[in-house]
Amino acid sequence: MKKSFPLTDPKHQPERVVASIKNDVRKYVKRERRKELPEGVDFWDFACKVGKDEATPEACHLEEVVKAIDAVANSGGTSVYVEIIATPGVRNRR
Repeated sequence: MKKSFPLTDPKHQPERVVASIKNDVRKYVKRERRKELPEGVDFWDFACKVGKDEATPEACHLEEVVKAIDAVANSGGTSVYVEIIATPGVRNRR
């Protein structure tokens, strides 16, 4: 998912727009985790970036994406760019 979401909508309050963005992100992650794993892969890993626009996204962990969206919304941005790429992950054996 590489998408830029507007943080303003004339029909909805800003809090509802941010909640909708978070819901879309969570639905995408759930959908990607349900996909069948390739041979030799243990889990789906996610490479995430969040920023005010496509030019300046910052890398973050999947658990920090929602907090990063809140930070962009609270800083007064007009849009938020979210990039989440599913990658195959392999556990390290001990």
